[in-house]
Amino acid sequence: MEFEQATGYFDIIMTATFKSIDSDMPALTWIDKWMPRWLQPYLHLARLDRPIGTWLLLLPCWWSIALATPGWPDLLLVVLFGIGALIMRGAGCTLNDIADRDFDGQVARTATRPIPSGAVSIPQAIGFLILQLLLGLAVLLQFNFFAVMVGAGSLLVVAVYPFMKRISDWPQAVLGLAFNWGALLGWAAVRGDLAAAAGVLYMAGILWTLGYDTIYAHQDKEDDVLIGIKSTALRLGENTHKWLAGFYSGMMLLMIFSGFLAGLGWAYYVGLGIAAVHLAWQVARLDTDDAKDCLAKFKSNRIFGLIVFAAIIAGQVV
Repeated sequence: MEFEQATGYFDIIMTATFKSIDSDMPALTWIDKWMPRWLQPYLHLARLDRPIGTWLLLLPCWWSIALATPGWPDLLLVVLFGIGALIMRGAGCTLNDIADRDFDGQVARTATRPIPSGAVSIPQAIGFLILQLLLGLAVLLQFNFFAVMVGAGSLLVVAVYPFMKRISDWPQAVLGLAFNWGALLGWAAVRGDLAAAAGVLYMAGILWTLGYDTIYAHQDKEDDVLIGIKSTALRLGENTHKWLAGFYSGMMLLMIFSGFLAGLGWAYYVGLGIAAVHLAWQVARLDTDDAKDCLAKFKSNRIFGLIVFAAIIAGQVV
């Protein structure tokens, strides 16, 4: 049965490729080319072939590690957080797809995902989710006890997020709470406590997520109206650019304050200025009616995040 489901899923992906269906995974990737067919739907469910979500979850962790560490960040922590982000992003996608299976089937961009396409059943998806959570726990247990408690505190926010788009125009704010938890966890893993600098960094990350995920949500706004899903893209509408400028400006102010609290040197602020130029470019050049442009601007936040990471390290070592 699993082989038949996986083969069927391969056929769906092939059909989407050659008919150019407006899917969020229409082309063959390394998963489809190199992985066993029975495994392919699960790897797609975890979005392993689309790493931008992992980057956006990971970068606040790396920022926080660097912010808490005089000198160069601990390479082992950097690697562990990378593994943890990969696993937990996959778990979050799995949970989200379980919750959104009925909605995803009605949207062209998401209809070919493993659950709405029938390649993975709900019991199979739940089992896969449990496996990922256990692997995530194994990574978390490598940190100090205080960090483990901080990490466990994120689970409620992660569990609530998939349902917020049904009841609130601001589900992106809840996503920000979940996706930037690493800004707290990274500091806790280094120092075994929490401090104001980490809290301010966390608030900055929430504003960042409000910005980039509003951009992302503009891809689906027409379908979202039809099926009754709420988002900041719909709430802000034609005023999106003004709000993005506000979100990103607030973020940069908080990043400056966080760096000041952590005692970072002048090089941090130079790097932060470069990062601010990137955000200004996003806002100025964004076309909210062009789904491809929205996706490209959304993905460019990986570059922004890496600039900030380098800036924090420079502020520690220069």
